[in-house]
Amino acid sequence: MKAERAYPRYTVTPKAEAAILRGHPWVYGEEVLSAQGETVNGGLVDVLSRRGRYLGTGMLSEQSKIRVRLISRNANDRFDEAFWERKLRWAWEYRKTVLRPEDLSCCRIIFGEADAFPGLTVDRFGPLLSVQVLSVGMEVRKDFLLPTLVRILREDGQTITGVYERNDEALREKEGLAQGKGWFPLPGEAPPASPVTEITENGIRYLVDVENGQKTGFFLDQKFNRLAVSRLAEGRTVLDCFTHTGSFALNAAMGGAKHVTAVDVSESAVEMARANAERNGLSDRVECVCANVFDLLPRLEQEPPRYDFIILDPPAFTKSRRTVHNAMTGYKEINYRAMRLLPRGGYLATCSCSHFATEEKFLEMLRSAAHDAGVQLRQIEARQQSCDHPILWGVEETNYLKFYLFQVV
Repeated sequence: MKAERAYPRYTVTPKAEAAILRGHPWVYGEEVLSAQGETVNGGLVDVLSRRGRYLGTGMLSEQSKIRVRLISRNANDRFDEAFWERKLRWAWEYRKTVLRPEDLSCCRIIFGEADAFPGLTVDRFGPLLSVQVLSVGMEVRKDFLLPTLVRILREDGQTITGVYERNDEALREKEGLAQGKGWFPLPGEAPPASPVTEITENGIRYLVDVENGQKTGFFLDQKFNRLAVSRLAEGRTVLDCFTHTGSFALNAAMGGAKHVTAVDVSESAVEMARANAERNGLSDRVECVCANVFDLLPRLEQEPPRYDFIILDPPAFTKSRRTVHNAMTGYKEINYRAMRLLPRGGYLATCSCSHFATEEKFLEMLRSAAHDAGVQLRQIEARQQSCDHPILWGVEETNYLKFYLFQVV
């Protein structure tokens, strides 16, 4: 290392060293053996092995269990404004490369660790950027990062009128950060008049409320999975469970479904799905129903068969390892019921968005559900999150969405 890199030095355990060498960017508090030099919360520290080997440089979080989040493994990097701007440009260029041009107006531009911006999420919804800052290291740098990203996008001909911070997330408290939400002040600019904007995804128009919508306002990670559903939907009668704002239902209807029933337990979500159906001229084929899916599916078993395509897109049933068993029980219940409802030759789309419900556990659950339901599954596709939510090998947290399409035979 060069002498001018006078960052504090954190020496870590062999366990932490092995994880870093496998590609994981986190060092936990209990993995720090010693610290040398004056530290600043959110500042940079060099991470070393017990033998003094340089492992990387990361952002310090004094209150979090995740004590250091690496941003570089290059001992020659200089962490100035040019470094951060270069990383922002790389993230945007990646999206321009892997997405269709029409997808760039609504996509995830920064995906945390997968883009080496630990704790930062930036989603684009038309002219608005919706941002979550979940680490103190990103919090102390956002006043440079966010205006710089806006400038990069505008230089590329993109229209960006405002940046909204969705920092109403409990994870911030583990970093010693307050929760809140509101417009990020772009220098010399007034914020937009409204946090609501319209996007077009897969040819379908949606209203997105970056202030009040779930997470950053709209779930972008299922974009291409919705297209896969659309391709199978022609002429079918579809039940879309956990519809939220109706995205799978609308894709099925746009794909030519004869009729779609979109179900969610939230009345406000159902109202938004209904409005989205009307916005796209699909109200005649999309029926929106407020109901608890866990109650609805057993009730439908007592009625004459109606559906030959069922979509299960539940929220994350678990956000920790402690509750995985209960989550898998919930996943099995809805999949078992759906398999019993479908006729031979019917289609099932099913997924999980929790990385704690691993692919192995999810597949084991599906096999068990199929066995108990007395059906056999013919796999059509196994899919993951869209490519603007890239999976970084060695960082299991970035690999979270499992999506399967089956035919019941």
